Amino acid sequence: MFSENITPRFSDTDALGHINNTRVATWFEGGREGIFRFFTPDLDPKKWQLIIAKVEISYLGQLYFGQPIEMRTFIKRIGGASFEVYQELWQHNEKCVTGIATMVNFDYQAQASKKISDEIRTKLQTHLIAEQE
Repeated sequence: MFSENITPRFSDTDALGHINNTRVATWFEGGREGIFRFFTPDLDPKKWQLIIAKVEISYLGQLYFGQPIEMRTFIKRIGGASFEVYQELWQHNEKCVTGIATMVNFDYQAQASKKISDEIRTKLQTHLIAEQE
């Protein structure tokens, strides 16, 4: 699991006084950086090997400005060329948001998916989350 703390800024809020739902996707993308480094260690876009195929976000509760948020990032599933990243946002010891991003190992020159190497697969497996009910 990757974990990081987020301190929401005033600009992250909306007119209703809570964190705007559009911020979550941006935070989740930032939380996937450790996983991106498995595929492109220096994060050089000219060497990029991933493409996003799908994103799902479920809002379970509201998030608020001025109160710390913990983001947790796991691997949910590993396939031949794709994998799912599962993420959570926690505030006040409550899980407020979950998300799943389906990522594909991608060859941009061939414009096709490619098998995840055994070396990267091993790294991904160290972050697998236990099955959830």
